[in-house]
Amino acid sequence: MNDPEPLSALIIANGRYPEHPLPLSLISKAAFVVCTDGAANDFIARGGLPDAIVGDCDSISPENRKRFAAIIHPNSDQETNDLTKSVHYCVARGREEIVIVGGTGKREDHTLGNISLLAEYRQIARVVMVTNWGLFTPIAENTTFHSFQGEQVSLFAIDRVALTTHGLKYPLQQRVLTNWWEGSLNESLGDRFTIETEGRIIVFQAFA
Repeated sequence: MNDPEPLSALIIANGRYPEHPLPLSLISKAAFVVCTDGAANDFIARGGLPDAIVGDCDSISPENRKRFAAIIHPNSDQETNDLTKSVHYCVARGREEIVIVGGTGKREDHTLGNISLLAEYRQIARVVMVTNWGLFTPIAENTTFHSFQGEQVSLFAIDRVALTTHGLKYPLQQRVLTNWWEGSLNESLGDRFTIETEGRIIVFQAFA
């Protein structure tokens, strides 16, 4: 698996803070860092300086609220979470190449919600989510992925449409996945694999 494509924004969500070298390197190299409301305190405590803080602003400390008042962008919309607000903030400013870190690793309902939202974000941006264990990429069309032999791959179907795979150990041929477990725990056979689909799929590639 290659590093994610060059990014125009990196969003730090309020999940488990990255520990793996890849997401940590993405944070250190990012030219524009957006923290969701709840993630800002931790990032700042680690010495980080966000370019923007976005959310309903119910979690940021009074000290940081005052210190970073100029870059706080409150959004009280209760129909979206802080991660979604941050993605829309980036897109509204022309930053459509987005990497999300810290999106998983704490409460399981938050984790599942954030992963599933990638399918929605794909409609407005090129977005991936990098965790301590691998990379989530949303697709909705035929896509070839760079890989390596033995890479662990899982497919999570949002839409119930047929999909076909090439280059995976357990091939799928015009298969409709009706539950998230059905496309999980597959394995790449070489330096690339292809998924043919017209529906929304979230692809997970585990780190070596």
